[in-house]
Amino acid sequence: MANNVLNRYLFEDLSVRGELVQMDDAYQQIISSKEYPAPLKTLLGELLVSTTLLTATLKFEGSITIQLQGDGPVSLAVINGDHDQKVRGVARWEGDIADDASLHDMMGKGYLVITIDPKKGERYQGVVGLEGDNLTEVIENYFANSEQLKTRLWIRTGELEGKAHAAGMLIQVMPDGTGTPDDFEHLEQLTNTVKDEELFTLEAQELLYRLYNQEKVRLFEPQPVEFFCGCSRERSGSAIVTLDRAEVDDILATEGSIALHCDYCGSNYSFDSAQVAELFAEATGGKGSDTIH
Repeated sequence: MANNVLNRYLFEDLSVRGELVQMDDAYQQIISSKEYPAPLKTLLGELLVSTTLLTATLKFEGSITIQLQGDGPVSLAVINGDHDQKVRGVARWEGDIADDASLHDMMGKGYLVITIDPKKGERYQGVVGLEGDNLTEVIENYFANSEQLKTRLWIRTGELEGKAHAAGMLIQVMPDGTGTPDDFEHLEQLTNTVKDEELFTLEAQELLYRLYNQEKVRLFEPQPVEFFCGCSRERSGSAIVTLDRAEVDDILATEGSIALHCDYCGSNYSFDSAQVAELFAEATGGKGSDTIH
């Protein structure tokens, strides 16, 4: 069974490229950080698949963030992934969410933001309304309006053997302009036949052969996908010393310690008065290390 892996492939005679991603552990780690309602788990899985597929189209080192913002019960749902396919994500919501809640039920009036952040070069951000019945349609509309590259996505989430799975496929006309609408439509029809169980369980070579056995498909080396948060006690300490010292002292006087919580992975970091004093002393080169009372 293929899991936590991204595969890129190319239709050599049709000037269309494709991607296939299959995840279980990476998805499970994201949805285990909070007690998410079932529809929100599904939405995070769909965002995870979408972000991973779009990140795979990057031709440079950097990251893509896909976020949904709205005025409904879910105010934010976001997934970030980079060129190494290290992913993380979180959602924020208030109140109850019905088990059959749709994208629009959860987000209300909202919009999709796609941020491309290269390590070298300018940051790009695209914003579109939530036009479509589901996330797949919203992102396809984004591509139609912003990228002007014919793109289709197939996104599936569910459970297999008691474990959450998320998987998906993308096909896109190559930007060289040689692909034809008929070629793309033909591949769309073939990909529409993919079943959830096939996406969740089959190795890439077998799945692609089942779908496209009459086509000349070149499959590239797979790339692992893994959950990666990046938070640490050191980074939390660095965040504390960016605050005003008087404000920090007030918190310590009231709470006895400063606690920081990571929404992405659920980790907690706590600093008492002595530890905070040491942080500020290190930040000022050993100066100003007065004891906090």
